[in-house]
Amino acid sequence: MIGSWTHDEFVEEVRKFHCHVAPGVIIGGYMVEMARRALPQGILFDAVAETVQCLPDAVQLLTPCTVGNGWLRVYHFGIYALTLYDKTNGEGIRVRLDAGNLDRWPNVRGWFFKEKPKREQDSEALHREIREAGFDLLQAAPVRIRPDALRHKGKGQVIRCPRCGEWFPAELGPVCRPCQGAGPYADWAGLHGM
Repeated sequence: MIGSWTHDEFVEEVRKFHCHVAPGVIIGGYMVEMARRALPQGILFDAVAETVQCLPDAVQLLTPCTVGNGWLRVYHFGIYALTLYDKTNGEGIRVRLDAGNLDRWPNVRGWFFKEKPKREQDSEALHREIREAGFDLLQAAPVRIRPDALRHKGKGQVIRCPRCGEWFPAELGPVCRPCQGAGPYADWAGLHGM
């Protein structure tokens, strides 16, 4: 079981949530389940995803931890690992894809190490191996989150940007981040008629 779903039911949930059956989300489901089983029953936990790709979706599908509620922190480390940990003391379980064990699963290995372009990968064989391997693809270890990382920060004081008029947390500076040049918009000021 992955959460309250069988493998096939979870695959269908991934299809609905992620818009396609991403191998990384399916493996992420096994990772979340392994970590959750290792935690003491009844604790409130937070989550860390060490990559921006796929794992955050698995966490959000299977736990109450989301980016929006602040219980899921996503780090752009590019490492295929996640951690579930006790909110109060920081003790948790980190689960990662066991890359040293992938020779037994050549299609998973090819997918993970990008040995072939996606269009050349055998998707059916890849999904079959994920189903067969399940938890055998993974490795878990106990971890402790640093005390300073346990604190949830609120927004703090909110101020109005003197350049564009948007409201933002004052701790980010005297003008908002987009006006500092840290946004995706080519013409941020033009969006505000400034």
